[in-house]
Amino acid sequence: MDEPVLLTGAGGRVGQAILDGIGDDYDWRLLDREPIPTAKVPDRVTDADQYVADITDERAVRDAMAGVGAVIHLAGDPRKTAPWESVLRNNINGTQVVMQVAAEAGVDRFAFASSNHAVGGYETDDRLPDLYRTDDEYRLDGAELPRPGNLYGVSKATGEFLGRYYRDEFGMSVVCVRIGNLTKDHPPREYERGQAMWLSHGDCAHLFDRCLQADYGFEVVYGISD
Repeated sequence: MDEPVLLTGAGGRVGQAILDGIGDDYDWRLLDREPIPTAKVPDRVTDADQYVADITDERAVRDAMAGVGAVIHLAGDPRKTAPWESVLRNNINGTQVVMQVAAEAGVDRFAFASSNHAVGGYETDDRLPDLYRTDDEYRLDGAELPRPGNLYGVSKATGEFLGRYYRDEFGMSVVCVRIGNLTKDHPPREYERGQAMWLSHGDCAHLFDRCLQADYGFEVVYGISD
């Protein structure tokens, strides 16, 4: 990709996993609501390519978006217990601003960080713990409708619907990545849910690299390791 890639929420866990893995492979624009420590910024990213802004600030988002070819949108409130006021402002309204600005700017590819919590409601008592085991016949493959298990999940499901809209209305390629349990080390054996959804840092970076390179219209994929 010749054009820069805008990475929102670049200072967070997912953003850092991506930059650790493919930070030298693209020209990045980094956006976060707080300044990112120098040690967490790839050497090739200049001060001019770093933006400290709130994603609900449309003017600031437009400044960061100018001339980019793709967006990886991670910014938002990551707490699964986040109150409605926060997920509405940061995860829903903020995501709509970023997608709208990207679509109007002619961005080619947009990768949205959704979450396993968008489908957490499928983890019902009658399906657990078998649902977390490889020999269970029940599968979530991305074709199922969202079924959030908390308000954070509601916000991520809403982001997926926004992605569908911006694909249909503007022709922007959108992929929604339902991120699993991102940790550096493999979860302990007794933590079955964490094992079933584990996403290594290396696989996280590789997955988002494919989101920047692959051809697609609208897709929902799961971010988990083999």
